[in-house]
Amino acid sequence: MHHTNIRPYKDTDKEELIKLMRLNTPQYFDPSEESEFASYLENELESYYVVEENGEIVGCGGINYFPDEHTARISWDMIHPESQGKGIGKKLALFRIDEIKRNENIKKIVVRTTQLVYPFYQKAGFALEKTEKDFWAPGYDLYQMKIELN
Repeated sequence: MHHTNIRPYKDTDKEELIKLMRLNTPQYFDPSEESEFASYLENELESYYVVEENGEIVGCGGINYFPDEHTARISWDMIHPESQGKGIGKKLALFRIDEIKRNENIKKIVVRTTQLVYPFYQKAGFALEKTEKDFWAPGYDLYQMKIELN
């Protein structure tokens, strides 16, 4: 029986998460994004979570809030390649959507992803808002998606 646990990020997780990103490069991330992710973890962290299965980190993802725009953004999601397709990403996405819904000021959830992962967010209820070619890096297009909250 797999025990999946979602908990807040701690500084000691950073090295493990960089490794996780490397396992998903170049399939989902361009190598140039690693330094951006590291700087995000150091400087832009608001609510960031890791997913553990049997004590091992198998995924992570965060939330950033833009209160003036009544918007929350789901950010820097990644799942260990061996754990993909098992519903962990979905669990992590739904966990954060529930977290965001507790904040009555937030009217919209946005995710900025790529053409590679956008069907996943579509299944989670996000609608495509806009696309931009080669936004993250060559071959990694921006797919910006949203959920409107009442």
